[in-house]
Amino acid sequence: MDIIRKLEAEQMKQELPTFSVGDTVKVSYQIREGDKERVQIFQGTVLGVRGSGIRRTMKVRRIVAGEGVERTFPLHSPKLAGIEVTRMGRVRRAKLYYLRQRVGKATRVKQIFVKKTKKAATEPEPEPTRSAAV
Repeated sequence: MDIIRKLEAEQMKQELPTFSVGDTVKVSYQIREGDKERVQIFQGTVLGVRGSGIRRTMKVRRIVAGEGVERTFPLHSPKLAGIEVTRMGRVRRAKLYYLRQRVGKATRVKQIFVKKTKKAATEPEPEPTRSAAV
């Protein structure tokens, strides 16, 4: 079993951003259409994170033309080009499947705001602390 763990550790990505359930993220994913490849951006709310190690996945939901669309992304896939956290949400659940029954403004999640100091123009923005970071 130790050999399997070593192989998985080689395949895992080292640099993944810190995000949590309820955050709004932009996921860049490589798509192959025929013999062409392009990067598609999928922006939505993280409904849940499951698995561990190389099998870790996240489920992202967004509304397109009034219809809910969910995609599951493997975090350590080579087709995953990047993840950018655009908005941090505050929720009290591990899975946000209740958002599936909601429409319109009811699908919003409370936002966590980061206080900026006067030096914010010259220094990078500090990461806010969370109790359960992914």
